[in-house]
Amino acid sequence: MILKSKSLYEKAKELIPGGTQLLSKRPEMFAPEHWPAYYQNAKGCEIIDQDGNELLDMSMMGVGTCLLGYGDPDVSSAVINRIESGSMCSLNNPEEVQLAEKLLSIHPWAEQVRYARTGGEAMSMAVRIARASAGREIIAFCGYHGWHDWYLSANLSSSSPAGHLSGHLLPGLDPLGVPHGLSGTVIPFRYNQADELESILKKYSGKVAAVVMEPTRHDEPMPDFLKQVRELCDLADAALIVDEITAGWRLHYGGAHLKYGLEPDMAVFGKALGNGHPIAAIVGKRKVMEAAQSTFISSTYWTEGVGPVAALATLNKLESIDVPSHLKTISRKFRGGLQEVSISHGLNIRFSGHPAITVIEFEHPQAAALQTLFTIQMLQHGILTGSGFYVSWAHREEHINRFLEAADKILPQLGDAIESGNIMERIPEGEKHSGFSRLT
Repeated sequence: MILKSKSLYEKAKELIPGGTQLLSKRPEMFAPEHWPAYYQNAKGCEIIDQDGNELLDMSMMGVGTCLLGYGDPDVSSAVINRIESGSMCSLNNPEEVQLAEKLLSIHPWAEQVRYARTGGEAMSMAVRIARASAGREIIAFCGYHGWHDWYLSANLSSSSPAGHLSGHLLPGLDPLGVPHGLSGTVIPFRYNQADELESILKKYSGKVAAVVMEPTRHDEPMPDFLKQVRELCDLADAALIVDEITAGWRLHYGGAHLKYGLEPDMAVFGKALGNGHPIAAIVGKRKVMEAAQSTFISSTYWTEGVGPVAALATLNKLESIDVPSHLKTISRKFRGGLQEVSISHGLNIRFSGHPAITVIEFEHPQAAALQTLFTIQMLQHGILTGSGFYVSWAHREEHINRFLEAADKILPQLGDAIESGNIMERIPEGEKHSGFSRLT
């Protein structure tokens, strides 16, 4: 039963355009009319929703923010102490200096730090700094980097109905409201395609301020790809900005770029940096970062104290425990177990991405419908599951076993739906949305 949650969400769609503040948290992205929209309590990897249902989160763990688990006691204790001492005042909090020292000790290639509170605004800040430093406008990019004008303007110059950004995570993003004067200022290239980047840098020789990319998201870099990117940036005198907002801390303490031996000019962190508390950071080389003083970058709530305190507590805990190894172990048990169970019931499931950021897809022409049906059935067993699994430190073997036991009971129903040819009849509210779509 999700009566309270459904009622509140219906009200939200009247009061809040789109219903939620984040596209990824719309119930329609999982199972329309079934996925609970609101929670009242979250601890570890377990949630109590608005209707009092106890749920095991085997989905996105706060869209990747809570790497240590919900309400981690060490992070929460530090945050509570800061709140009790005052989280905001007319002076600056000392923790922002301590956090800068910590981040720079982890990233010896970097020399300066600036903060924001969300990943998207931090990326926007990094691009502004790079443009100010170089005195150039064009940005070459691959991957997903947020909702801001600089990024969404890629679709202004696209002749494809889906837009340039369709291959970078979200299809169908209409750049309404983005100034047309930004058309042609951001140019996409595909991951692991160094030749495409080289062509962009040659075509716009002397005009490219920066190359923006994730060191990895779902795929491993091809041999020498990241090295080639670094060399191309050096030849073009363009800053290399790595987006660690999603991958950061999951694959390696300090970020994926350290795992691969890549030295960027700036690295951007968000999401898991504060384990659920808003904090984002840009670490970078002085020669680029100093440009932040020549362009106006300033915001009141970038100075509050909770974010830096949460980040310090998170980094200290991540340093003391081997989170990346734990994520690999738990995710491999998850993948292997689900693969075995699905095959035993005549179904094929494909896994992609790094173990820490697992993407799940049914190999079937009606994959989205099957995933929706699977999500609905798993909810009846008190488990949140979708098309991806952000494993956390809080997940343990017993959680995986509980998930697999439920899947073993549910997958035969999916097999029967395939054999009967009536998948859509079993989800009359419709299949999950993919990409951006307007809610009515």
